Amino acid sequence: MSNTDGFIEEVNEEVRRDRMMGYLRRYGWIAALVILVIVGGVTFSEYRKAQDRAQAEGLGDAMLAAVSVNDDAGRIAALSEIEAETPRANAVLRMITAATQADAGDATRAVETLNSIATDNDVPEIYRQLAQFKAITLQGTDTPARERRQALEQMAQPGNAFRLLATEQLALTDIEVGETDSAIKRYQAIVADAEVTSDLQHRALQVIVALGGEPDLSAIG
Repeated sequence: MSNTDGFIEEVNEEVRRDRMMGYLRRYGWIAALVILVIVGGVTFSEYRKAQDRAQAEGLGDAMLAAVSVNDDAGRIAALSEIEAETPRANAVLRMITAATQADAGDATRAVETLNSIATDNDVPEIYRQLAQFKAITLQGTDTPARERRQALEQMAQPGNAFRLLATEQLALTDIEVGETDSAIKRYQAIVADAEVTSDLQHRALQVIVALGGEPDLSAIG
C-alpha cells in the first residue's frame, strides 16, 4: 500500500481523476454509487461538506490504489484493509470487493459479500436492493430456478428500484425452464411499462422476436 500511495502522490489531480474513472468503468454497475460517496454530504454545513468530501476523496484514493494491485488476491487483501467512515461508503467498498471477488472467480464469496450489504439495515435501501439483485444474478444456474424465481418475484414488486431488471431475469428463468409463453408475456410487460429505459425496451423487443412472438407495438408510448 505504501508504494502505491507514493505513486499516487506523484501524479497530478487530472491524471488521478482520469485513472479513477477508468477503474470505475470496469465496475460500471456501481460507478454511480461511488460518485454519490465522493460528492455526498450536501445537506451539511460548508465545513461539514468539505470534511466529508476530503474523507470521500481519501476513500476513493484508497480504493483506486487497491484495485490497481496486479493480482486478484492482492486486490482483495488491499480492499480488506480499507476502513470506511459511513455505512454508505462501507456499502460501496463492499460492492467493489464483491466485484473483485467475482472477477477472481470466487462467486461464492462475492455473493456472501453482497448478501452482507443486502441485510444491513444501516445501509440505505437502494444499496441493499442493488446488492440483492447482483447477488441473485451472480449465482446464475448454480442456484435452482425455483429459488431464483422466488427471490426475483419479490424484487419485481412495485416500489423496488430494480423491479424491471428483476422482471427481465424472471423472463430469462422462464426461458431456461422452457416456459416460452410466460417469458414473452414478461417481456411484453417490460416493453409497455412507463418507466422502462430505451435500452431495456429494445432488448425486450429483440427477445420477443427471437422467441417467435409478435411485439405489441401499440403498448409503446
